[in-house]
Amino acid sequence: MRRVLGPAIDTCLVLAFVLIGRASHHDGGGLAGLASTAWPFLTGLAAGELITRSWRRPAALFPTGVGVWLSTVAGGMILRVVAGQGTAIAFIMVALAFLGLFLLGWRLAVNWFPALRVLLEMS
Repeated sequence: MRRVLGPAIDTCLVLAFVLIGRASHHDGGGLAGLASTAWPFLTGLAAGELITRSWRRPAALFPTGVGVWLSTVAGGMILRVVAGQGTAIAFIMVALAFLGLFLLGWRLAVNWFPALRVLLEMS
């Protein structure tokens, strides 16, 4: 189960980024709009999970956390360009900051607080 928990946490956090972004811009479109915005970042996330082999050390800040974070942002932005979606500099900075805070933040919390690490290892 531990092999799945790290990528599952990452996926939820990327979806939170997308949901918060869409809500802050009052974007509609329901599930189709959510999927349209999320797929580039989820694809970048999947690439990062595979490249870093995140299932081996899901809570490792480096290389797992940093690799997953940068792959999510870079892959997401590249795929947004390919799909004809926007990639303004401000959006790239917000994505770097938000996804960095969340994808690295939960790993820092798990490493700083032993009780959280135990929960991750038990699952």
